[in-house]
Amino acid sequence: MVGKTILIVDQNQASRDYLSNILRERQFNVLGVGSGKEALISAWRDHPDLVLFDPIFSDIQDVEFVQKLRQNARSGKMHIIAFSSDPAPVRKEALLKAGVEEYIIKSSEAIPQLPQALDRFFGAGTIAPEGLESSQDEKKNGRLIVFLSAKGGTGTSSLCANLAMTIKEQNPDARVVVADLVLPIGSIGQIVGYGGKLNLVTVADLPSAQTNGEYFLKNLPEPELWKFQLLAGSPDPQHGNNLKGDRIGQIVDVLRASYDFIILDIGRSLSRISLPLIQQADLIPLIVSTDQSTVKLTKTVWEYLHEQGIDIQGVYAILNRAVGLEGVTKTEAEGIIGFPIKTTLPYMGSNFALANNLNQPIITKYPKDTATIIFKDTAGDMVKIARQLRARRNLN
Repeated sequence: MVGKTILIVDQNQASRDYLSNILRERQFNVLGVGSGKEALISAWRDHPDLVLFDPIFSDIQDVEFVQKLRQNARSGKMHIIAFSSDPAPVRKEALLKAGVEEYIIKSSEAIPQLPQALDRFFGAGTIAPEGLESSQDEKKNGRLIVFLSAKGGTGTSSLCANLAMTIKEQNPDARVVVADLVLPIGSIGQIVGYGGKLNLVTVADLPSAQTNGEYFLKNLPEPELWKFQLLAGSPDPQHGNNLKGDRIGQIVDVLRASYDFIILDIGRSLSRISLPLIQQADLIPLIVSTDQSTVKLTKTVWEYLHEQGIDIQGVYAILNRAVGLEGVTKTEAEGIIGFPIKTTLPYMGSNFALANNLNQPIITKYPKDTATIIFKDTAGDMVKIARQLRARRNLN
């Protein structure tokens, strides 16, 4: 049964991230903490269906941890799996006696054992619904989400930054990176308040051997409040004109191998550089404004993308009322472009511009606004669809 919640408890952040990614790909809800005491709080507060823990704790004895779970009415019936870095038989025996249902030793055989255990607890097929990819496939590339528009002025960069931040908030254990590929000058750096010297142009000037995954994970900034890491765009047209375009594909490939979500802003570019990225995307948020000229241009862009082999299922159209209440309706826009619009963002008056000027995410600046609810729903829906589409492609 998909939709079950699993609490991962592991002092090792990398281990938590790895397990979180595997389980989320299989449509489990995942919580993650780094200590035994945090785990008890989460178990009693959040009521997960299963606790998956490494019994190497620094703040509580492993047997005591299991006993506290079993003796409390809020957690007594939860499934408990020890995913242990300690192969000692004594520890295994003690934990099984305390109430652990499975004791899996971290090794090359561990990942196949975990699905089997989850199948026993939740029913056969829970670990790979709809043919989701194996753990080996899952490790190859993160989800590539490419923001695109047919015309400037649609708020694409603002939506890209805000939805990326919301994705990160909803998937706290995931590695999320935003890359601003809009040329000749980027804008996401200004939106999130980043003014550093590391950007797309300076990275492209570096030797490809230097810009590996470790380089990006270590050096890309994480703008305050935004939570994701940022590869900022060109700071000005002169630098943009000097960009080594042949390096873009290599950079994106490294990001895909290093992050769980790679979110690109390419604006209205349909160049020889951007088209391959669009073709590789797991999801293409296509931003549409309410003026009729933009809607008609969007239809033209879609017809071109269709000719290039883009599947309509991978296009996530968003109608953004960035400039006012006037203009075409959602139904009228759908009639012109020829496919459904997934979501409509309401007109926020001056609030959107104010949040941008203050370098603050919408959901942080206006937590009770209707737009915040829509941002959260949209981010969750985008991630869900991107995962489903990847799974279907792996079946073919």
